[in-house]
Amino acid sequence: MTQASALLSGAVRARPATELSGRFRAPGDKSISHRSLILGGLARGETRISGLLESEDVLNTGKAMAALGAQVERTGEGQWIVQGRAGELNAPDQPLDCGNSGTGVRLLMGVVAGAGVDAEFVGDESLSVRPMARVTRPLSQMGANFETRDGCLPAKNRASALTGITYAPPIASAQVKSAILLAGLGANGITRVEEARATRDHTETMLTAFGGEIDVQRENGGLIATLKGPQILTGQTVDVPGDPSSAAFALVAALTVPGSSIRIENVMDNEARIGLYTTLLEMGADLRFEPGPVMAGERTRHIEARFSTLHGVEVPPERAPSMIDEYPVLSVAAASAEGETRMMGLEELRAKESDRLAGSADLLAANSARFELLDDGLIVKGLGVGGVPGGGVVETRHDHRLAMSGLVLGLAAQNPVTVDETVMIATSYPDFFAHMLALGAPMEGGI
Repeated sequence: MTQASALLSGAVRARPATELSGRFRAPGDKSISHRSLILGGLARGETRISGLLESEDVLNTGKAMAALGAQVERTGEGQWIVQGRAGELNAPDQPLDCGNSGTGVRLLMGVVAGAGVDAEFVGDESLSVRPMARVTRPLSQMGANFETRDGCLPAKNRASALTGITYAPPIASAQVKSAILLAGLGANGITRVEEARATRDHTETMLTAFGGEIDVQRENGGLIATLKGPQILTGQTVDVPGDPSSAAFALVAALTVPGSSIRIENVMDNEARIGLYTTLLEMGADLRFEPGPVMAGERTRHIEARFSTLHGVEVPPERAPSMIDEYPVLSVAAASAEGETRMMGLEELRAKESDRLAGSADLLAANSARFELLDDGLIVKGLGVGGVPGGGVVETRHDHRLAMSGLVLGLAAQNPVTVDETVMIATSYPDFFAHMLALGAPMEGGI
């Protein structure tokens, strides 16, 4: 067992770092990885995938598509072949276990509803308390027949025919939009999703790449996606770009540890995913960008990050959908900045793997950082470079992003920071410790 793999178990301590340096290719994007397996399984013919993120969340989606009748085969590291079902899925013999993945379960709910098959969904303790009504409600309006436990998992769908609807999600959620569009592939008539604030558009982009006919209109910060069903997709070759959410941890570490300079390659450059990078630039971050290859229809870029003296900013609420997963690590950056950073419009953070807004505040509190927690926001009062006392134990609440954010804080704090659990990091970023150790981050397990 390598040192990195040994750290994916139990408590881990991050010690103050002297400097971080090195380079690596960003891990495959989780959103694209999920969708490549799902669309490949729905399509007619063969889909070849390279650079797939082989995290627990993504692998559970692959197992679910196999249970629905697709042939899903691993041929090498990150290399997968999917033989699709041309929209004709099988009812699985066992419940589809989505583990910790909200993306996986919500997108798959749309898939089985559109395919008209009986299926039951289950997940781990964390996923089982996350809200599913936001997806089952519009799917039921289309004609799906879901039964849930008070709006949570387990959830059962009974096969039924669907009809397209026009739906305006009350919350900004790419998962909700994607579930409806995926169901629309098997529904009769027009399915239309109208977003007041545009969320990440990976489903729309990949549907087009798989031969789907979908119209996307953008206006005044919103998005309207329209497709006519039923449709059959065509298998494709997919090269998964790097995940900007995963890359954020090493980049923030480099920005806050004096003397650091790192480079991360092939990071996806999608307007709906780069809110954190925009915010860090506004804070004075020394980030340098170089164009990378186009992958899975997405632009990429290589990013260099050098230690910077950051200053507080006000993050506009309308930016939240483009960085909803990055607020915990942004709060870490803000704690080492000079001045006040205001983050508002964050109600959706309370419905993630944990109450991620409260978890971020508790992470800061455990390490004597200064902040004010609001119902829908967080104000971090920065202590400047090396100003965070640290020395605390972070309760991760089974949340991978809180765990990684806590460890990043420890690298720039005055005293070591311990996180109580790390095994769930494998759900999204199994190479996290390998990459951080290679950069020179002092982390140790066996606490």
